[in-house]
Order: sequence, then structure tokens, then C-alpha cells
Amino acid sequence: MGWRRRRKEQERVDPERGFLRTLGSRRMTLVAATPELVLADLEGADPLGALLGAQVPENWPPDLYDRESLNYVLRQLADPAEQGWSFWYLVKEADEQRLVLGICGFKGRPDDSGAVEIGYSVLPQFQNRGFATEAVERLVSWAFSHQSVTEVRAETLPHLEQSIRVMKKNGFTFSGQGSERGVVRYAVQRPDRR
Repeated sequence: MGWRRRRKEQERVDPERGFLRTLGSRRMTLVAATPELVLADLEGADPLGALLGAQVPENWPPDLYDRESLNYVLRQLADPAEQGWSFWYLVKEADEQRLVLGICGFKGRPDDSGAVEIGYSVLPQFQNRGFATEAVERLVSWAFSHQSVTEVRAETLPHLEQSIRVMKKNGFTFSGQGSERGVVRYAVQRPDRR
């Protein structure tokens, strides 16, 4: 749970692609979605790859990330205050080449109680290698760098053991039923608010 050790999170602008807001992690760069990136993603792998400066695998997009999701994010990002509180592309440096391997992000800004919900999806060939765990760790840390955030939540189906393992590795604990039938919720509290 490296997010507990970080004090101030460093966001930066990608020097090669100046409009991109990025966060670094141990093995990846997380790139915040922008309207330009989402429109490129809707056009296909080549336009998205060109903007990210990365190869997009043939089996893009990852599970649970479809055109409907992209259009939702596009509407969300019409409000500039939502940038960063949407999803982030996961980009890995691989043998002198950048490679897009999944997404991780929030479903919007913190609610009135200070809670945000996080979600993640990694392409099958990159699963079980710690990428989702690392991305969640980085974004939980980023979320808690905002004083208004008191809790990060995640919802999943109870049989998705890999997803639950990602949450548990990041300090999330079971907190009850989720917002939809059959879904469970896990959450982690801001360390200084426990």
C-alpha cells in the first residue's frame, strides 16, 4: 500500500505531448483522459496510439470499456473540473516502445461525503502481473492528495476474485452491498480520518 507513504502527489504534463496530464508509477505512466483522447479512442486504435505515442494492442479495448462508456466519459469531460476524476490510460514502456495495456479511473468527482468510486480494466495479456494493483495504488494516492477525498470505493461482482484481490492488496475492505443488485462494495478510508 505505497499510497500511504506518499505525501504530495506529483502530476506533470507529458513533455512530448504537452496537453496530456500524467502520473508516474513504478512501471507505467497513467495518462488522464481528455476529450481529444476519447474522440481518438472512438475513432480507433491508430488515432489513439498516435496521441498517446504508444502502440495500442489489436484486442483493445479491455472488458467493460465500450463505446457507451466512451460516450459517457466524453459528456463527463465537457466539464473541465472532471478531468482527472474520469479514467486514465495505462501506458507501459516495453522494449523502447510504449504500449497501452488498460484503463483505471474514477466515476466522477468526490461526492458530498468525500467519496469517489474507482474502476479498472486491463487487457487479458497483461492480467495477473500486478498492473491493475499498481494503477489502483497510484490513483488512490492521487485521490487522497485532495483534501476533500475521505474514501475511495470500488464495486465488483462477488465471483470476480482477481478484482477483489486488487482491492484487498490496496487496503480496501468489504463495506457491504453495491449500488446494483448482486454487486459488492469495498472501500478504503483516508489514513488520517480513521
